[in-house]
Amino acid sequence: MAVRKRVRRKVAEIADVSVRSRALGSLLADLRVAKGLSLRQVEEATERSVSNAYLSQLEKGKIRKPSPNVLHSLAFVYAVPYETLMEKAGYPLPAESGGGGRRRRLAAFSIDDLTVEEEEELLKYLAFLRSRKPLP
Repeated sequence: MAVRKRVRRKVAEIADVSVRSRALGSLLADLRVAKGLSLRQVEEATERSVSNAYLSQLEKGKIRKPSPNVLHSLAFVYAVPYETLMEKAGYPLPAESGGGGRRRRLAAFSIDDLTVEEEEELLKYLAFLRSRKPLP
């Protein structure tokens, strides 16, 4: 009996991922068409970080879980919130607390498309600023 429940749960999870990947693909295709871009133009706009073949598979729902980097590149080209694409792809988003401050900070970092080095420097600077605050 427990095995049957696990199998049913797994089948439901697979179906959910399949529906989600088709919904994401459909959204991406609609965004691309709305921008008047071809698959190759999106490839060029992402500086080849997303190939036209990969995007085609994504739009058809054949790719179930694109990487956050791909979603970030597409969010930039399509001028849509990165979090929206992440959510459509099934990635968990941080819970909003106190008006969604954490979510806004994440969005601000993703918009700037920081390099790893820049992000590290910002984190160091933040640590420095925090070290200057008097302890309560």
